[in-house]
Amino acid sequence: MSQFFEFAHLTWPEVAELPRATPLVIPLGEGYDRARLAETLREPPRVGLLPAVPFGWRGSGLAVPEPVLGRLLANLVESLRDDGFSAVYVLTPPNLHYELGAAQLVQHHSSFNQAAPALPPVGAVDSVVLVPIGHTEQHGHHLPLSTDTEIIAAIAHGTVTAAPTRAVSLPAFPYGVSTHRPAFAGTLNCGGRAFEDFWLAVLDVLAARGFDRMYLMSGHGGNCSFLVNVVKYAGERHRRIFCATTWLHTSGHLGAPAIDAHRVSARGGMGHAGELETSMLLHLRPELCHMDRVVDETDFITTRNYYMDWIEGGALVANPPWEDDTATGAYGAGSVATAEHGRIWLEAAVAEKVAHVEEIHEQQRRREERRTAGWGRWGMA
Repeated sequence: MSQFFEFAHLTWPEVAELPRATPLVIPLGEGYDRARLAETLREPPRVGLLPAVPFGWRGSGLAVPEPVLGRLLANLVESLRDDGFSAVYVLTPPNLHYELGAAQLVQHHSSFNQAAPALPPVGAVDSVVLVPIGHTEQHGHHLPLSTDTEIIAAIAHGTVTAAPTRAVSLPAFPYGVSTHRPAFAGTLNCGGRAFEDFWLAVLDVLAARGFDRMYLMSGHGGNCSFLVNVVKYAGERHRRIFCATTWLHTSGHLGAPAIDAHRVSARGGMGHAGELETSMLLHLRPELCHMDRVVDETDFITTRNYYMDWIEGGALVANPPWEDDTATGAYGAGSVATAEHGRIWLEAAVAEKVAHVEEIHEQQRRREERRTAGWGRWGMA
């Protein structure tokens, strides 16, 4: 009988040790028959299940054009093949065409017979739509590949819980962009262009349904510059919406002071898999943290205008190889992390997002008032 394991709960050294013939499966949605899947794969000893794609296909409640999702899926498959895995698949419901060839496995899924309810619910049209986007990528020797997704999902959930009449959230999307993908095993990459196209298509659907306030929230630094592009394109295409994004969570008017008030590490201790992310995951998912394996790495090549911390500093923007600055994949001091600091910082991150939600509401309200009043050139339309 085949044993199934959660790929994203592994650390990158554990991925590096997997036999390259191990089947790895990216499902569209949850709820497939594992016994049938194992039979289709000819009963291998182990099968790795990657995080499910929560929406995007016909029947999922929020569908984008098949070629758009197909390009993103193809890039994810290629990421794993680049790592040497020879049996990589996307598991889909019937009658979906993504040009993946033998990499596409088809199995009955509930969304084939009955479409899932609309995402988000139609009745939430006056809410800010939170779009939490994480990633599946290496986080040093001690944290799982799911770190970014776990954290941003918790922040989105906390935001909706704190402001249930003001915000609604899509399910956290577990894949993003990593331009350093080849450096460490287990790091996937949607590809920048495919990532932008996918999210712009999602915003097109939301705007067509009448949603006019969206907030793209990233748990992964590599997503942020691409999300800025998405926001720019969306604002040009849909002139009556207010779609916003930010740099990483816990980095604004509430998050940054909370970090400064409680951090133990010096500057450089929070770049990636460092004190902040490790603390948050110790609070959220302690069973996935391997503190006996943590390696502090704070030797990032730092100059006045280019350095690494949770809130990156300096005037220079660059993308040198990660191997220049880390041997383990971590930037920072994960060893000083505590679950209590993780709780404090998560609360600050949620409070910051709640404030952003209110500001997005205010921006859209005031802008619509001007438009409907015929202010400036709006009166010449």
